[in-house]
Amino acid sequence: MKFFSTSQIAEIDQYTIENEPITAIGLMERASEQLEIWIETHFNTHYQIAVFAGPGNNGGDALAVSRMLIEKNFMVDVYIPDSGKKFSDSFKINLDRLKKLTEVTTINWSNRELLPELAEYDLIIDGLFGSGLSRPLSDFPAQLVKHLNSSGLPIVSIDIPSGLMGEDNTGNDHEAIIHATYTLTFELPKLSFFFRENERFTGKWEILPIGLHPAGIAQTETLWHYSDLRSMVSILKPRKKFSHKGTYGHALLVVGSLGKMGAAILSAKGCLRSGVGLLTIHIPKSGNQIVQCAVPEAMVSMDKSENLISGIPNLTSYKAIGIGPGIGKANQTAIALELLLENYHGPLVMDADALNLLSENIEMIELLPEKSILSPHPLEFERLAGHAESDFERLKLALNFAKTHRIILILKGTYTAIALPDGNCWFNITGNPGMASGGSGDVLTGVLTGLLAQGYTPEEAAILGVYLHSLSADLSISDLGISEESLLAGDIADGLGLAFGRLKRDDDFGKAKKKSQF
Repeated sequence: MKFFSTSQIAEIDQYTIENEPITAIGLMERASEQLEIWIETHFNTHYQIAVFAGPGNNGGDALAVSRMLIEKNFMVDVYIPDSGKKFSDSFKINLDRLKKLTEVTTINWSNRELLPELAEYDLIIDGLFGSGLSRPLSDFPAQLVKHLNSSGLPIVSIDIPSGLMGEDNTGNDHEAIIHATYTLTFELPKLSFFFRENERFTGKWEILPIGLHPAGIAQTETLWHYSDLRSMVSILKPRKKFSHKGTYGHALLVVGSLGKMGAAILSAKGCLRSGVGLLTIHIPKSGNQIVQCAVPEAMVSMDKSENLISGIPNLTSYKAIGIGPGIGKANQTAIALELLLENYHGPLVMDADALNLLSENIEMIELLPEKSILSPHPLEFERLAGHAESDFERLKLALNFAKTHRIILILKGTYTAIALPDGNCWFNITGNPGMASGGSGDVLTGVLTGLLAQGYTPEEAAILGVYLHSLSADLSISDLGISEESLLAGDIADGLGLAFGRLKRDDDFGKAKKKSQF
């Protein structure tokens, strides 16, 4: 799924108006109907609602949904701050429609003493400023936003919290942005929704479909994408009836050290559950019995060292290699990593201590095979590429890093970002806070390696692997009843079958599928 900058969304709105065709006020009515349905579903008519409508189209949406809620017997008071700015045409039409139903309260934009008392209300609807905002709020608008935030009431923001910009909020005044409980965005998310520092503003955000023209979306180019079920189904390769274990590749995982054989086991389970045909695990000698008992489906290659990785096996039979979980940062292990990079030029996944060794021996980065997959968490990425003040700046750094070094960078987090060497970026929207526990990244390394060994392109493996890994965590909670607090990395590995099954149950699976773009 593609999504766009706020200026591009405005262009797609206009394309929809011209080519559906539909009037601007008709499109606003359609959007407001979706807002009304959502609010009616989540709140009952006993709620006393205060709606704040600014002078632009965001305010027009607020006026339209106010009218619809009043018609559904909700108790609604509408406040229109007088900014001295010209009302948009759609705003004026909706104001006239609303006035036929109820008297509208107006507060003066320049008089702070007329800020409304909010104690009698149960809910605020924020329609002050939309996604076209290009500078921080100041003066009375900022004061009004702070007043709404201080009420302690739940706030529903229309399309985007007032004061928040759609992309870069570097330099924005964070005290002058609505702290929404829910953000109901139209058709497509905004880039700023994917950044940790903006969660306190967006709250829980949801996408409301408003029927933007598919041709307008299709012909608008963008570097931004997010993974959804349909796009993942287009990547997934169905298994053939007459296939055998050799059909699905032989993977190698270089993992583990004394005291960290659990990482080896978790990555191995993730790899096996990804559908790989054969798996060999290269581990220190001391881990042999542990791994043979815990993962009998895998073969073991033992390092000459008792307790750490000090060398590599013959690499000729492997379709993909993953290295890093639990290997530590000993000098012998750094030498083994360099030896692997010098002798292997196929699909490669690097995570955990392999990334830490790379950051300490940065000259090795020139040895990485093109489109190698690196999967750091933010601190590991900082060691590799430098410090960033915000998630937005970190994403820019990641995109530049991927492009410069011709690698795929999976920046792990709540909305894991996958930076591709061509400049495209995919955000993953599956997953939950239960994944914030040791070992979940080890499972992901195994999944990625297994998909590469099966013949998925590095781009496909990265995007699909991250999605399946996080979807497994979601389904472990929803289908198996595991709580977020109790979710273990092993549960994610074990739940991968549920995740694959969810993709295969999609109506389009098994039919003539759209070819993957990778």
